[in-house]
Amino acid sequence: MTPEERLAELGLTLPEVPKPVAAYVPAVRTGNLVYTSGQVPLVEGKLAGTGKLGADLTTEEGAGLARICALNALAALKSEVGDLLRVVRIVKVVVFVASDPAFTDQPKVGNGASELLAEVLGEAGKHARSAVGVASLPLDAPVEVELIAEVA
Repeated sequence: MTPEERLAELGLTLPEVPKPVAAYVPAVRTGNLVYTSGQVPLVEGKLAGTGKLGADLTTEEGAGLARICALNALAALKSEVGDLLRVVRIVKVVVFVASDPAFTDQPKVGNGASELLAEVLGEAGKHARSAVGVASLPLDAPVEVELIAEVA
């Protein structure tokens, strides 16, 4: 089953690559690695949520937003390589979580992104990951996800 068929089975489609909000490109390839820029939970050009985890949003809501970020990161990745079948492995994922100072469930928020990548790419979607709490993110986004992928 192709990644796009898995997405369809999940009821998802890859969105248009979100336009950068500053001076950068969505993804860059060097050799057999592709680095995506941080992706926030944009849906049709609008944030699907705003605020901080632990104050404005629950862990479950954050995980759902991280899932959207990962879908956007896959779109950026595909825009660089042309076909998700070229993904050998997602090597590393970094999840930034805008957090209330007392919030400590950043890894659970990050699971939203990690689980989507594994569902869509199978073994190739399993990766190393960091989930980091931050004071704020661009546009008041609650979550931002970036990834590094090895491609053929």
